[in-house]
Amino acid sequence: MRKAIAGLAAVLVLAIAVQFFLAGSGAFNTAPNDESFRPHRALGYVIVLLAIVMALTTALARMPGRLVGMTGLLAGLGIAQPVIATIAKAFGDTDNTTTAGQLVFGLHAVNALIMVAVAVRIHREARELSNSSSSTARAAGDDARPAGPASESAQ
Repeated sequence: MRKAIAGLAAVLVLAIAVQFFLAGSGAFNTAPNDESFRPHRALGYVIVLLAIVMALTTALARMPGRLVGMTGLLAGLGIAQPVIATIAKAFGDTDNTTTAGQLVFGLHAVNALIMVAVAVRIHREARELSNSSSSTARAAGDDARPAGPASESAQ
């Protein structure tokens, strides 16, 4: 189960990296904003869904509380992304000058950077837990061998 959680964490980190690419390509697209950011928006919902699944999985697998908390934090940060965008749109953006909506929307990017940091940390900790459990299993296998001259010659 620990390897599956580490794999899911890797998928999340990769999805967030792709999300940055989609945001950049949408920003420089000549199509209207709703159309140019559609892939970015769709992947964002997938990331939130993956983060929620990961939070539930880590909790059900009885992973360390710190890891469960970080996965919950990642899900919460993901849920905050469309909320920030909605609040920014509520301020309106009728002209091309700096508006309160643009300033609020800047929080969307800052929140995304925090999501990257949390996702990378989750991946690191999940991978360490996965590696430590496999080395513990190998060590337990070594302890299960019988002691004596016959076992020493087999090594």
